[in-house]
Amino acid sequence: MLTEHTKARTDGSVSRIGLDGLALKPTETAIEDLASVPAATVTIDYEGRESLPAADALARLAESTDVRVTTPVRADGFDPLGDDSLAAALPATVGRVLVAGHPAYLSEAERTRAVAPRLGAALEGEDDAWVGTESIERIAMATGAGQFDLLSPNTKRGVRAVRAAGFAGDVAVYAPVVATDDEDALLDAVGAYVARRSSVARALPDDAQTDAGATGDARETLLAAVDDYALVGDASSIRDRIERLRSVGVTAIVGYPARGLETLLGR
Repeated sequence: MLTEHTKARTDGSVSRIGLDGLALKPTETAIEDLASVPAATVTIDYEGRESLPAADALARLAESTDVRVTTPVRADGFDPLGDDSLAAALPATVGRVLVAGHPAYLSEAERTRAVAPRLGAALEGEDDAWVGTESIERIAMATGAGQFDLLSPNTKRGVRAVRAAGFAGDVAVYAPVVATDDEDALLDAVGAYVARRSSVARALPDDAQTDAGATGDARETLLAAVDDYALVGDASSIRDRIERLRSVGVTAIVGYPARGLETLLGR
């Protein structure tokens, strides 16, 4: 669970819109160059083992914030039932977000590995780990560990349901953040992301543009989806939406700075 000490460290540049944490991609942000980040939690996305930040960089960042590394349990190096050398090399001060793993970052052999037994094995001794629910919602909930969900139109309803059923653990929500109302800027930043959501993909023509060049019905579909799957608008609008998420039982909102980290640090 998020501790009171961790919650107290939310004061910082990202607090103006109410975020608890930041999700960073090592191919976009030089983790090794970060001395600190003004957020209670930082999650580091997995984009292949060649992009995994160095252990000393993670440890340094963990001195001032709660750092969690996304680790796909089917991938060599993070497989608790096989090669777990990369997991073993993570600093003790760095937490985990256990995920099935995006197929784009897995080999053909890795994609065939069973997820459920690997999640169970990975959680042994990792009491504070979160489990990413993307594509494995039932398995993730069955673990009893903290949940890490992607923001969607069903988020509030789903969180209310698990809270009503008695789940008392963390429910963290990941969302791209774009602090603007400009439609072209929104589509350039998160159009491709929302277009990959299954319901949106079904509604779009196969050859539809997903950036600012989108027109007609495709543009309208994408802009509606942006509101569903991302936190966008001015600071007040984003903050209000985050508060509504908290009101149903979300414990942490982790934002991916879709237009770059500097845009959320106010520099």
